[in-house]
Parts: sequence; C-alpha cells; structure tokens
Amino acid sequence: MKLDAQWVTGFVDGEGCFHVGINTHADMKTGFQVLPEFTVVQHKRDVTVLHALKAHFGCGVVRTSHGDRMAYRVRSVEHLLNHIVPFFTEHPLKTRKRVDFEKFRRVILMMSAGEHLTIDGVQRIRTIARAKFLVG
Repeated sequence: MKLDAQWVTGFVDGEGCFHVGINTHADMKTGFQVLPEFTVVQHKRDVTVLHALKAHFGCGVVRTSHGDRMAYRVRSVEHLLNHIVPFFTEHPLKTRKRVDFEKFRRVILMMSAGEHLTIDGVQRIRTIARAKFLVG
C-alpha cells in the first residue's frame, strides 16, 4: 500500500503521538535517560496501515501495543532526525498536534547536538516536555 504524503499528515494528525519520556537511570552520566518516541496505534484489524507507515518512512517497528492494539513506533534518534522530523517539517500537521511536533522536533535537535548528555540539557528538555504534556 503506497501512502500519499498529505494522507499521512492527516492520519498522524488524528492518530499519532510525539512523546518525550525522561526516566531516572543510574548508569547514565546525568542520572537520566531521554526517550523520544513517535507512535501511531491502531486496532489489530488495521495493522496493514501501520506496516504501510513503516514502509513509507523506511524505519521503525510494528508491534503489539496493548490487548488488541498494534503500534508503529520510531524511537531511534537517528531515524527520528533523518526520517520523521524532515517529513513533518515539509508536510506540516494541521491541528494542535503541530505544536506538539514542534516541541518534539526541538528536543530531537537538542539530542542530536548532545545536549541530553548534560544536566542543564536534560533540564531544558524536561521543561519542553512538561510544557508539551500539560497542554491538553
């Protein structure tokens, strides 16, 4: 199944999620691990569209999410930086999710510059992530 770029944008506007998790991690220099993720979840009956998204972006995985739900996920910073961010920069989201994406993009760029490897960088990322998730 070949997907049109505008269809992908609209589908992700409705079904996608741009998330940045920050977990404590004793083995990390800063004591924290920054975990960005782009996800689209669907009922297992529609798993074909998730595989089509994976083919469209050329990265990520399709796995069981919860119960009868399947998820397309991209977690690699390299893949987010080189595939997901450029796509949604070129094909902007139309809903409020565009603000979420812009904050996500900012975090990915910070991570590509190594800012997540410093306490100050983690704090700046935390500030962006909190602003993102407090907005309903």
